[in-house]
Amino acid sequence: MSWETVYEGASAAPERLALLPDAIARRELDDEVLRGRTALPLQKLDQTSRAALDGSDRWLVRPVRELFDAAMRRFVEEYPGNSDAWLAPRLHAALRLTRREAGNPELWNFLALRVAPDYVLWRWLGGATDGDDAAVSKTEPKVNLRRFIGPFHVQAMARLWWAAEVYRNGRSYATAVAACSNQEMFNSALRQDVFLHRPTAQAVIRMLRDGTVDSTRAANALIKAVNAAGSTIQYEVVAPDEPMDAKARRLWIEDLAFAPPVPHDSLPEGPDDGEVDFSSIARLLPIFEDLFRAAPVRGKRQGPEGENPYA
Repeated sequence: MSWETVYEGASAAPERLALLPDAIARRELDDEVLRGRTALPLQKLDQTSRAALDGSDRWLVRPVRELFDAAMRRFVEEYPGNSDAWLAPRLHAALRLTRREAGNPELWNFLALRVAPDYVLWRWLGGATDGDDAAVSKTEPKVNLRRFIGPFHVQAMARLWWAAEVYRNGRSYATAVAACSNQEMFNSALRQDVFLHRPTAQAVIRMLRDGTVDSTRAANALIKAVNAAGSTIQYEVVAPDEPMDAKARRLWIEDLAFAPPVPHDSLPEGPDDGEVDFSSIARLLPIFEDLFRAAPVRGKRQGPEGENPYA
């Protein structure tokens, strides 16, 4: 039996999101589930989960489940990782959370095991070569356990939400789309504290968008160089950043009850909690360009000045 048929006829998704403790989730994730041979006990998971914090519409499952279904339809003929840049901003806009709420792994456990385990299998079973999944056996594919119950930068849904959160620029998700189109912005950058400094993240993303950094290998080299240099260069001093507007974030969360459904063919809008001052980005760009020129990139060859080293 293939994983595509494992969840056919399974219990309908619950009406509301809930919290699933790590210990319970881990107990249900045996090898048969991770290989897509056996379905998770969905009704049992409902019984062992506890309700989310309030009765507001932001805990409704349907808008989130519809996004996972849409992603699997849209990218059915492509490498599943191509869906990340489409899904991340829309998941963030549909699941309006504070950073504190998004830091609760029990919410992501519930999403992965109860709301959309078929998405986790679709995205990660067999074909994944990203980060920790590179070690998965190709002869007997199995989803890495941490894609169901892992840290925020690895877990299948949390990584998307946090990437959109860290890489957006105020209400604009365009920069998040650019970042999520390069897997190293998940694998290497998202786990580094230095990228929580918004001008740093935006300067790197600008280099992705203008083609200066045009491959995952190049991105990996730049991210490593920026992170290493952060131990001696105080990016916060060189490129100051204004605090994000907490009131605007609260209003964005409260506005969900009146917001239209998340659009599939255009980008939604995030919280209007402040864009990064471009002057701060501009101060970092020449520093990062110098770091990148000196960074060792696998496959990069030396050539005369002005020649494309990747050609």
